[in-house]
Amino acid sequence: MLLIGDLGGTKVNLALFSVENGRLKLEQEATFKSANHNSLEAVALKFLADTDVKISKAVFGVAGPVINGQAHITNLPWQMTEPLLTQALGNVPVKLLNDLESVAYAVPYLPNHELAALNGDTLERRLSGNKAIVAPGTGLGEALLIYNNGSYHPVPCEGGHASFAPTNPIQIGLLEYLLHRFNHVSYERVCSGSMGIPNIYAYLSEVRSSQVQPHITAAIEAADDVAPVIVQAALSGECELCLATLNTFVSILGNEAGNIALKVMATGGVYLGGGIPPKILPKLKEGGFMAAFVNKGRFGDMLSHIPVYVILNDKAALWGAANYGLHHM
Repeated sequence: MLLIGDLGGTKVNLALFSVENGRLKLEQEATFKSANHNSLEAVALKFLADTDVKISKAVFGVAGPVINGQAHITNLPWQMTEPLLTQALGNVPVKLLNDLESVAYAVPYLPNHELAALNGDTLERRLSGNKAIVAPGTGLGEALLIYNNGSYHPVPCEGGHASFAPTNPIQIGLLEYLLHRFNHVSYERVCSGSMGIPNIYAYLSEVRSSQVQPHITAAIEAADDVAPVIVQAALSGECELCLATLNTFVSILGNEAGNIALKVMATGGVYLGGGIPPKILPKLKEGGFMAAFVNKGRFGDMLSHIPVYVILNDKAALWGAANYGLHHM
């Protein structure tokens, strides 16, 4: 029995997987609010207290860098080490992975019905060539799948914290606006749920003050999570300013997805993970995303032939971590 976790700044998903005839089977899962607990050990022990199973190993995907078996969640004040987790869980082997590295371990196994293509009517699953994952959720995660000798090798990265590069006058104004507030403006500052969408909306509210709607402002001020309020108002056509915010977000996401595709020659495909892309799939299919994705000058034509998918399975990180536990521990 494997204990598997997907840890983010907002929530922690834990699950138990069994193995039958070499295949994984999801047995039980639960979701916990990260802010209500002070450590991963506390959450894991609480989850296991409601079961009577004995686990053989544990794998946790963490929203932050993992170095020498130690991790710190970027948007949550938790410190984790593999030895301390091993001790807390009864001396079972424990592995910490970057959360997008976990997703990368799932990508080769995702069935077609768990993917949506953005630049074609049919799915063209390529079995060779490097792949890249860009995942806007609470933050912005990225990972790579390097193809070598007939197999894929997941590689974690923190590309979401690379410097934001604007590509049009609106984005240039957004960068200047944020540089007055932060000493560094990363892609995560403009392409995520906790920071990106609210930051874009705040900037556009300042430069397009006549479009601000009092009832939207009131809803934003009352919300614990601002991004869903803005996204829903945009998708419903209720708020022009919210729609402009979402269009800008989609353009920035397309630009960054194109960046990573170029940097790793992701001819095997680019995959959009995280919680936001499935929720805005109709907007992603409208064309603004792909226009930004291929807007790379002389390499635009090459990028137009790279398949781009949205991952529809919201448990991909759990399945990827479980695949790691089954095949690599």
